[in-house]
Amino acid sequence: MPYYVTTPIYYVNDAPHLGHAYTTVAADVLARWHRARGEDVWFLTGTDEHGQKILRAAEANGVPPQVWADRLAEESWKPLWRHLEISHDDFLRTTQKRHTDRVREFYQDLYDNGRIRKGVYEGPYCVACEEYKLPGELIEADDGTLLCAIHKRPVELLKEENYFFRLSEYGERLLAHYEANPDFIQPESARNEVMNFVRGGLQDLSISRSSFDWGVKVPWDDGHVFYVWADALLNYATAVGYNENPEKFGSTFPADVHLVGKDILRFHAVIWPAMLMANGLPLPGRIAANGWLLVGGEKMSKSNLTGIEPRALTAHFGVDAYRWYFLRAIAFGQDGSFSWEDFSARYTSELANDYGNLASRVTAMVGRYFGGELPASTADGAAERAIREVLAKAVAEADRRIGEELDFQGGILAVFDFVKQVNGYLTEQQPWKVAKDSSEQARARLATILYTAAESLRAVAVLLAPVMPETSGKLWDSLGAEASLGALEDQRIQEAGEWGRLPAGAAVTKGAVLFPRLS
Repeated sequence: MPYYVTTPIYYVNDAPHLGHAYTTVAADVLARWHRARGEDVWFLTGTDEHGQKILRAAEANGVPPQVWADRLAEESWKPLWRHLEISHDDFLRTTQKRHTDRVREFYQDLYDNGRIRKGVYEGPYCVACEEYKLPGELIEADDGTLLCAIHKRPVELLKEENYFFRLSEYGERLLAHYEANPDFIQPESARNEVMNFVRGGLQDLSISRSSFDWGVKVPWDDGHVFYVWADALLNYATAVGYNENPEKFGSTFPADVHLVGKDILRFHAVIWPAMLMANGLPLPGRIAANGWLLVGGEKMSKSNLTGIEPRALTAHFGVDAYRWYFLRAIAFGQDGSFSWEDFSARYTSELANDYGNLASRVTAMVGRYFGGELPASTADGAAERAIREVLAKAVAEADRRIGEELDFQGGILAVFDFVKQVNGYLTEQQPWKVAKDSSEQARARLATILYTAAESLRAVAVLLAPVMPETSGKLWDSLGAEASLGALEDQRIQEAGEWGRLPAGAAVTKGAVLFPRLS
């Protein structure tokens, strides 16, 4: 079966900001990593285009909601994912017929099996969250107005006739699944939060709206449309052929990993598995919640006026550095603060000085001392053996942390610790001084030092390709690896630490600076 990874599907009420791109880049790195293991991968993303929030955004811009959704999906979301080199296999829009028809069928089955009842719901509703709020999820403004704790916007008191999914019947089954599968919800703090919420007792879930009509119509009552979350969660099934392509669905579903923001964790870790249980479908392998990106201590969002557009950063730092920074600077699953100053400092220290300068020095010395032809290593010693051992450990640690634990920061740091080791090796061995000795012994030693450094860079290019694909490709070309080892995308993570893969005689060239100095 393919390794199936998903992002949330994002609301098209506005253009994407850094928070959206953070989760999506993480999913892309995970998908690329598993492809680099030689695995079949299916990577899904998309847009959520129904609901009151979208309707109001369209009305505010004076266009019908479908026109608004088309504009945002095609002119803002898809182009940004191309810009950030997101390698998704499918982009599902919830207004597509392949989705809406299957949504109606899914809920018709639940209705026919007595899993849905009719009732009246009354309570505070946050349109920005598209969610009814519990008292503990509200804060009070100075004037006594009740606000959503996440968006700091007034909630609306709604009362309407709805259809309800009998979520209250699934608490014990959900808790049993969490206990039997301790990695089902990550990180542990998120797991504890969800378990405490479920232990507190579940209420039946309102799955329809009758006060507006921008949504998928309820098949047994066209006076109602499905609640946007009841519609949206099903994208993970409809995108891979639910009730349409049994072969594709059977070989792909359920997802191995759903990557989500922590503010939508309950939808994915409580409502989604309960709905799957109700329809006799298998549950996903893992729900992994990333933390919030904070600016000035506030969650990054348009409503908080802290939404930063990714292109504002890629224009200055480059796309690869952008992809690298957030996963390296913030432990996935925890909140993390963004600042321009921190990005600039890390870029200069780790990318330009440590990694970029290493690549530049090594390729330049091979050109200067060996005419651009990679020399053979014939004088290995303890220093070279140490580099080989450190590389093997770095490969194993990076593969475990990124591929298994979703610890992107830890995996990236394992690779960059190796880069520091190679820089230290060159400082100790001083090939520029060895080159001044014209003896045969010194020449063999110089060749060994430069081969060791170049072979180390070969491994680094493979390990960092899922994170920084363009830069890794440039380094791969600079090392002459394409001609001797094939395309970078065909290299395997688990083979990156096998020493000696880059053959002597490879044509090494000093290409453009990988990470130019910031202006």
